[in-house]
Amino acid sequence: MSGERSHKLLAPTIALSDSRQSTAVRCRRLGYMIDEETGYAAVRGRDARFDGVFFFAVATTGIYCRPSCPAVTPKQQNVRYYPTAAAAQTGGFRACRRCRPDAVPGSPEWNVRADVVGRAMRLIGDGVVDREGVAGLAGRLGYSSRQVHRQLTAEVGAGPVALARAQRALAARVLLQTTTLSVTDTAFAAGFASVRQFNDTIREIYARTPSELRAAARTGTPTAGRAAEPGSASGVPLRLAYRGTYDAAGVFDFLRADLVPGIEEITGPPGRRTYRRTLRLPHGSGVAEVDERHRDGWLDCRLRLADLRDLTTAVQRVRRLFDLDADPFAIADLLRGDPLLGPLVAARPGLRSPGAADPDELAVRAVLGDPAAAGKLVMAYGDPLPAPDGGLTHLFPEPARIDDPALRPLTGALAAGTLRLDPGADRAEAGRALAALPGIDAWTAGYIRLRALGDPDVALPNEPPLSDAWRPWRSYALHHLWAAGHRARPRLELTTT
Repeated sequence: MSGERSHKLLAPTIALSDSRQSTAVRCRRLGYMIDEETGYAAVRGRDARFDGVFFFAVATTGIYCRPSCPAVTPKQQNVRYYPTAAAAQTGGFRACRRCRPDAVPGSPEWNVRADVVGRAMRLIGDGVVDREGVAGLAGRLGYSSRQVHRQLTAEVGAGPVALARAQRALAARVLLQTTTLSVTDTAFAAGFASVRQFNDTIREIYARTPSELRAAARTGTPTAGRAAEPGSASGVPLRLAYRGTYDAAGVFDFLRADLVPGIEEITGPPGRRTYRRTLRLPHGSGVAEVDERHRDGWLDCRLRLADLRDLTTAVQRVRRLFDLDADPFAIADLLRGDPLLGPLVAARPGLRSPGAADPDELAVRAVLGDPAAAGKLVMAYGDPLPAPDGGLTHLFPEPARIDDPALRPLTGALAAGTLRLDPGADRAEAGRALAALPGIDAWTAGYIRLRALGDPDVALPNEPPLSDAWRPWRSYALHHLWAAGHRARPRLELTTT
């Protein structure tokens, strides 16, 4: 059975209805249908494990929440269940002001699934609908716009326009509450086509005007952040949500092992480190900073963007790099019963599988294998920042600009589009394309799939064998083995032929 097919069989689906008779949520982590009684038990128990997996709305108040909402538990007959925030919004419900359901980690389902719905959700998260429209999304997926809309509506309760609209609303709220941008500038920076559309959406989703949302931040509500001017030294301050335990030290150690000079650096002592890197974004450049210190389900992040329209895309790329949408509960539930992995899982709770801020960049770096060589490539072909920012001086070069014989098969395929590694890429198809390129062995192809494509179920050759019983989380099993020193082939000792 191919990896792609196994993902389709194991992936969760959510059947939703406003009628109590057919409300059900299938959660892959538990492997059975969550009927209304089970869903209500999660709500009554304020179970944070289900935040982002489903949302509940209260018919008598018109508000939707995350399962862990601290508010008084509503009566069961008044509760409706939705698979996404956008679906709840489409159903006419507005976001709770206490639990901020629009800001929860994304559902881990979309990282696991290899089908068109999973690929579509990853592309929408990257801002493709805002930049290219529904037709652009459909073209990337190889389907018609109508097919994409029908499949998304059937599975997640909202079409691509509604999903992108919910994402724009969240971006707008962040900008309103963390910057001093004018309302007009905020509207267009968040991706809205007009100020009127922006005002109507904010009122509908948050039951407040944009000015009232901004005022709420000044009164010290949980959504408040540090006010910052766009482009200032502090940047746009964000709190990036994650679920469960987060092994920040392990992620920072992993990233520190192959930092590329000029585009990445880590500052500060262990336990208080800050990871900094440049970002090449659709409308301009950016710099992201993420702090190692964390608490209460959030990582602190700051983004300095040349164009604030790139906010949503930048956030999603940082989330993928730090694997913030992972489901540590599901991963631990599956792996902890294994005699080999059980002790490793207990020793490293919340271990993550870091992804990539730029998939094409990751592929080039994987083939090079040596951070110093990648740094020389950056100096030779990368675009310099307008001014150095600490140790950050350049953007990683686009594939078409790299003129290196050893990299030419890869960079040529990326530039020509015959190899796609974007969030909506078909993982199995990309794996076959990588394997067909000269100079890329099976280990390197697998490593690219693991990180550039964020595949949670990769087994690498010449590493400790990974059991099929660990699917669909073999990537995490591999990271546990690596963290424990079980490494047959060091990650940086790659070869080119």
